[in-house]
Amino acid sequence: MNYILASQSPRRRELLGKLGISFAVEPAVGEEVPNGATPQEIVQGLAASKAQEIANKHKSAADTVIIGADTVVVCDGSILGKPKDREDMAGMIRRLQGRAHEVYTGVALCYEKDGVSGCHSFAECTKVHFYSMTEEQIAAYAAHSDGLDKAGGYGIQSDAAIYISGIEGDYHNVVGLPIARLYHELAALELI
Repeated sequence: MNYILASQSPRRRELLGKLGISFAVEPAVGEEVPNGATPQEIVQGLAASKAQEIANKHKSAADTVIIGADTVVVCDGSILGKPKDREDMAGMIRRLQGRAHEVYTGVALCYEKDGVSGCHSFAECTKVHFYSMTEEQIAAYAAHSDGLDKAGGYGIQSDAAIYISGIEGDYHNVVGLPIARLYHELAALELI
């Protein structure tokens, strides 16, 4: 099988590499338009639109799997995407500190195998618990963090790690790709 990751995220590239497969990277560039009633539906829809965009460019490619993914942070039912700026990031961290929230990653697989085309999607949820933070800690974090390109304004694998008291679920899901679930979904579809 030929695999294409429809994402520019270096974290997703690193995680997908754990499957031990060769893959190309071809980021989707279309506008992200959230659609759905629940966080699961929204991330699955966004992941599917990314995968479908790249699949449309490879319509005649046999034995090909396009992998799209999207991650959001949900706090009190509100979706927190990537912050607009450092002030927005500080506001997100202020909302998340001292409590738990959910991280949803949707994954979509658009494939062509043995002359059969298909699309399959799923969503994974992980609960993340933050320690309480002072205003000084929030300000320092927002001034220096690499969280501007991450949903919720933080990366569990980077400088926010010192404020995370625990997780319930898949750590890799919070990073941006639930790799174990992805492997089992690919295996169930006989795509790996």
